[in-house]
Amino acid sequence: MPKNKGKGGKNRKRGKNEADDDKRELVFKEDGQEYAQVLRMLGNGRCEATCIDGTKRLCHIRGKMHKKVWIAAGDIILVGLRDYQDDKADVILKYMPDEARLLKAYGELPETTRLNEGIAGGLVEEDDAAGDDYIEFEDEDIDKI
Repeated sequence: MPKNKGKGGKNRKRGKNEADDDKRELVFKEDGQEYAQVLRMLGNGRCEATCIDGTKRLCHIRGKMHKKVWIAAGDIILVGLRDYQDDKADVILKYMPDEARLLKAYGELPETTRLNEGIAGGLVEEDDAAGDDYIEFEDEDIDKI
């Protein structure tokens, strides 16, 4: 039999369920930071997000949040802007849905931002005619098929 030389198994790596259900203080943006909404996840700890200033940036999820805080498309995040790369940013914080609603109520997020939806698109204008993709058939047309 092989000796166990490690410090534990799979369950140790998972750790305790330390959920952030407790109320934490609302963090506002500072100099060099911006609010953003995630457009899509790219993998490898990266995501594409549209910042409130209108710029689409490639965001890198910092190591403290990696595999601990799950980020999905449509989430509101706080990103740190880079001095030397304007098209890239670093994810500092993910806002919970109630925190995002508070940010919108305080006027930090624009009114056009759509919150807690599965798809990101609150910052992008959409066509209303996109939902007209169906065709109506008469009973006679169905019989001919």
